[in-house]
Parts: sequence; C-alpha cells; structure tokens
Amino acid sequence: MIVMKFGGSSLANGERIRHVAELVKLELPRKPVLVVSAMGDTTDHLLEAATRALETGTVSIEGITELHKNAIRELNIAMPKIMPLLAELQILLVGISLIKELTGRTKDYLVSFGERLAARIVAAYCQSMGMEAKAVDAWEGGFVSDSHFTAAELVPESWDSIPEKLMPLIDGGMLPVLTGFIAKDCKGAITTLGRGGSDLSATMIAAACQAEEAQIWKDVDGILTADPRIVPEARPVEAVTYEEAAELAYFGAQVLHPRAMQPCMRTKTPVWVKNSYNSRAPGTRIVAALEKTRPVLGITSRNQVTLVDIVSTRMLGQAGFLAELFADFAKYGISVDMVATSEVSVSVTMDATYDLEPLKKDLSRIADVEIKTGKAIVTIIGDVDRSSEILHQAFGVCVSLGIPVQMVSHGASKVNISFIVNDTQSTEVVQGLHKHFIGANFSEGSTSCI
Repeated sequence: MIVMKFGGSSLANGERIRHVAELVKLELPRKPVLVVSAMGDTTDHLLEAATRALETGTVSIEGITELHKNAIRELNIAMPKIMPLLAELQILLVGISLIKELTGRTKDYLVSFGERLAARIVAAYCQSMGMEAKAVDAWEGGFVSDSHFTAAELVPESWDSIPEKLMPLIDGGMLPVLTGFIAKDCKGAITTLGRGGSDLSATMIAAACQAEEAQIWKDVDGILTADPRIVPEARPVEAVTYEEAAELAYFGAQVLHPRAMQPCMRTKTPVWVKNSYNSRAPGTRIVAALEKTRPVLGITSRNQVTLVDIVSTRMLGQAGFLAELFADFAKYGISVDMVATSEVSVSVTMDATYDLEPLKKDLSRIADVEIKTGKAIVTIIGDVDRSSEILHQAFGVCVSLGIPVQMVSHGASKVNISFIVNDTQSTEVVQGLHKHFIGANFSEGSTSCI
C-alpha cells in the first residue's frame, strides 16, 4: 500500500479535485490511502466566521457553503453527505455567538469541518469515477490524541489502532479518503494536530501500516536548493535524508514540517514530496540514508530573528551556570534556535515575536545582556565530512560581499552550519552562497564544492 496526501491548494476547487482523483486512480494497483486537507482557504474562512460570531454576533457560513457547493457542481456529482455537517457548523457558530467564548477545544471542533467536508466531496467524486472510495473521519481511522487542543500529539496507542481500523478497508479493495490534521482524544473531543498536522496524518498512516511509501503532494516540485522567491534558479533536490530534510524545514524551507517526518523516521518508510500541479516532476525522495555525493544540499534563511549576547565572568568554571541561564528562558516560554558559547559568554537566537524585557531583567542579575534585533539566520545544509571546506568557502563569499558574520553554530546534527547576518543582508548572502555552491557547475553527482 501507499499513502497519498493532498493539501488545501491541491484541492482548491472542482478542477483541482478532478485532477487529484485522476492521480489517485493511476495508483489504484498500489492500494492507496488518500489523506486530504480542507479545500483552499477553508480553515481561514472558518476562523473568520468564528471571530465574527464572537465579536459581532453575526452567524454566516454562506462563503463556506458556496465554495463546497460550487465544487460539487463543477464535479457534476450528486450532493454528498455534507448538509448535516453544514447544519452542525451553523449550530456551533450560533453557540459561539451566544456564549461569547472561543476556547481551544471549540476552535478545534470548528476547524475540523474543513477536512470533514473535503473528505466527503473527494470520496464522492472518486466513487463517480468507479473507485470504491469511502470518506473516513480520522477517529474512525484509529487516530487518538492527547487533549492539548490546537496542538495535540498522537498517543502511542495510535500505532496499533490505525492499522487495526484501516487495513481491513484496504485489504477489502476500498479507497479510504481520510481527514488529515484532526483526531479525537480519549474522551471523544475533536483535536487538531498543530503545525504540519495533515502531513503528520499521512506519515503516521504510512509508518503504522508499514506502507511502501508516503507521498506528500504540494504545489512545488519538491524540496528546493533554496527559496525560489530569493533564488529564482533554485532547483529540486532528487533525494535527501530525514535529518537533512528536518534541518532544511526548521531553518526556513517550509515544504515539510520536521515533526511530520518523525513516524517515518522511526520505521524508515520513504517519503516522497511531489507537485500536484506538475505531476511529471520527479519530486524529492526522503530516505533514511544516502551516499554523500554533494558537498552542499541547500541554502535556507529565516528573517525576523533576535540575537541575545550574554556576558558574565561568573560562567568561568562554574557548574550549573547554563542551567540557571536557560531556566530563565523556560520561565518565559522562550524557545531558542541557535546557541554559541565561550568561557565567559553565551549568544542565543530566537524569533523576534518574544517580549524579552522581563527576561533581560532577570538575566541582568547574573550577566550583562545585549539584545540585537533585525537579524537573520542563514543555514547551509551539507556534508559534515567537508564542513571545514564549506565554512572556509562560505566565509570567503561573505568577505567578497563585504558582509560580516555575527555568530556561527555548527549544529549537533552535523548536517547544518548556521550563521547570523543582518536581516537586510540575508537575501544577498543566500544568493551568493547558492551561486557559489549550487551554481552552474553543480550537479547531483558532484564531488567538488565548486
């Protein structure tokens, strides 16, 4: 069996759903399970409807209803079983407007309608094409989560309950069309799986059911060597390891969230990122291990980063200093990205969204603290065995551009080298590094940095 997951842009309207169904039909001999996200921007529209109900008491689902009914008309299918769902959604919004409250639990219940509507429409169209398709809500497919609403995690029992629920359908020749992104907790409340949740749904099915592979269909040709908005000549990478893909995703390549790969990393199930708008493109295959033939795989960047320099002579030879330091970060719920230390200083980075003044006040008891905003993390994903060569040449590029490097971190994963520059310089640095390492003289089988 295989798992095929399609995101919202791949299901934006009737035409896109028709194309998805044709792709699935080609794979029927491989016993696919289909995982779907909400159509287009449905999740955003649901949240907007809830905000209106909460703030103004206005209840309206006309836009959401019209989007789905238009798709049904475009597909020329009999009305699937979506009217009870739309009626249930209407009642929920009325409740929000009366109670004037939108909790995490209610929000998860609300946004679940997007995936549930999409699954029913996609299944109905697949049936009209002669496929034995069935819409399956995630909890009917064995997905059980904790009760951390809006960012739930699947519980270990899901590893057994998912194949227990899905394999009889698959073995019976059925095409399950499963709702991604959602689950139910042990009390029966609907939850959502947070960032990368739909992809996680697909990889969890693939891993738990021992599938041949998980296909994650996006609107890009795969994982690229750089952001094409910054580097127009960026190209898809044929294959990467889970570790490389996770580093690329964490430091800016927003194709696949790192947590979505965790189930397949555990079972070494291949993941294939493909483009539903360009199905002939080979895409990127993510596997457990690869022979290192490329010195540099890709260049990523993330802007709006804050750099905090902490200097204290108390660090010198003092056990527990770093523990005390990071306890203050934990106290304010601040997640750190990069860390660099010396005998008397620590430099760390984090997203610019945090209010750091309370933290600075606490840290000032034990150190001198300087907060520097407007920074960017530039990351090179490459071969650890050639890190000295890569660093030498990367700094040469920065010198040639006249751009100083303000902090360096060689990640513990040993596949990434990250450094800090000013926000305003990140585009120029990424373009320069990409041209140097992955320019015209680069090929998949390259054994030289140049």
